[in-house]
Amino acid sequence: MLLVFDAKPVFSDVTGGPTQQELNRAAENTVDWLHVGHDYAGQRYISLDQINSHNANQLRPVCAYQAAVSESFYTNPLVYQGIMYLTTRFETLAIDARTCRLHWKRDHYPNGKPRVQANRGIAIKDGKVLRGTVDGRLVSMDSSTGEVLWERNIIGSAVKEEIVDMAPIVVDDIVIIGVAGSESGIRGWIGGFRLNDGTPVWRFNVIPNAGEQGSETWGNTAVMEKGGGGIWTPVVLDEEHGQIFIGTADPAPTLDGSTRPGDNLYTDSLVVLDVHTGKLLWYRQLFPHDLYDRGVTAGPLFTAKVRGQPRALVAAAGKDGLLRVLDRETHEPLFETPVSKQLNEHVPPNETGVHVCPGITGGVLWNGPAYSPRTNLLYVPSVDWCTTYTIGGDPKQWFGHYFAGSVRWDPVETARGALTAVDASTGHVAWRYESNAPMVAAVTATGSDVLFTGEISGDFLTLNAKNGQVLYRFNTGGSVAGGVISYAIDKKQYVAAMSGGMTWFWQRPGGSATVFVFALP
Repeated sequence: MLLVFDAKPVFSDVTGGPTQQELNRAAENTVDWLHVGHDYAGQRYISLDQINSHNANQLRPVCAYQAAVSESFYTNPLVYQGIMYLTTRFETLAIDARTCRLHWKRDHYPNGKPRVQANRGIAIKDGKVLRGTVDGRLVSMDSSTGEVLWERNIIGSAVKEEIVDMAPIVVDDIVIIGVAGSESGIRGWIGGFRLNDGTPVWRFNVIPNAGEQGSETWGNTAVMEKGGGGIWTPVVLDEEHGQIFIGTADPAPTLDGSTRPGDNLYTDSLVVLDVHTGKLLWYRQLFPHDLYDRGVTAGPLFTAKVRGQPRALVAAAGKDGLLRVLDRETHEPLFETPVSKQLNEHVPPNETGVHVCPGITGGVLWNGPAYSPRTNLLYVPSVDWCTTYTIGGDPKQWFGHYFAGSVRWDPVETARGALTAVDASTGHVAWRYESNAPMVAAVTATGSDVLFTGEISGDFLTLNAKNGQVLYRFNTGGSVAGGVISYAIDKKQYVAAMSGGMTWFWQRPGGSATVFVFALP
């Protein structure tokens, strides 16, 4: 295995794409990985089939790039024309996707102490690489050199608690990105910005302004100023209808809902907006009046037969441990399937404590499900880890969070994970892989009915997509908690997994942020 540390750039022959046409046709692309979820629909499916159930046990690491930082490493990398683009908390990097050699690196160190502990990735279009930074900037870089083309502060100097850690999405000439930090008492929003200079185009407030639709669900105008509703998970797009599907996070303060009576729209919701104007088209709140931090991950979008008829569908999963599928045209919920243990989900917290499963770091987290059109299965990584919630006192900062009480995790030794395969037409569970460690890494499905994913124990996994059989396992030495992708160079299939550290509450040993690339001999 070739282990490559920071070095001088070794090549510079990158072209100025991908174009909008290439981004639109990403689902058909078997060479590149152009979106966080491979395509606008976020299916995380690529039709490569060189690695299959018969030869997957021959996979070997062919190179690794070590970023030389020990921190949360949740990035979802992109690959275009043989170059992989990825992020750490403070850096954007471009490396050779076959040899792991560094092409360029750009630092984004903040002014003052950063709150956000992770970055989840980038978008790329027309020779521009785009990302958010820990101090609230949206930055555009030249994909060939890493040179900063422009940057814009999108949160404003007066807003101290908003963080930007989600991967943006770019459509036509609009870059779409939002802010997170619900538990810190922010007022969540997502906005569109011009690709050429970052000029604001539109903005959707997850917490409505007084008098706007949804504001009546709060009952208290003052609490809406710190109402939560951040956005931290990937956005997916219905290209044909120009609709973006967004998962929103929990309301604040956490635990105590007495100051915010009502459903608290549009928190814990699947929100659908017009991609060019930000106009609200429809929504489905999945967890009204949340007391337990039940954020939502939107997508993927797909078409499947339901009772013999093809229907346009969307999946939405959440930290409540439920996978839901809805009709994109009628907005009708088709089913909801538990993918992690359910206990006291709707019992309000009290002064003596309520034991709730999944807990505050349980259920389905930031990467969400993958979908294979070959098997018609949704593949859902999840966490089984329970928490005891105790209410008491006024809302206060607790470990940097806006809580009205306290939380106590079950012993970390009890934390488990799973990868559940769910029939996308019926909600029936086809199979379930049980893990001794939480599973939060992305899942990639392929044309050979092989899956790639990982565990926070450090294992990169290859599984049979039809029955969940483990075909290959490799311990990376750090937690696999970010993107796991596949792509091809010179007709050879590669798989890349991100291995590194995690935020403190996962109680995992630190790991150096490392890209591992695997291939057949």
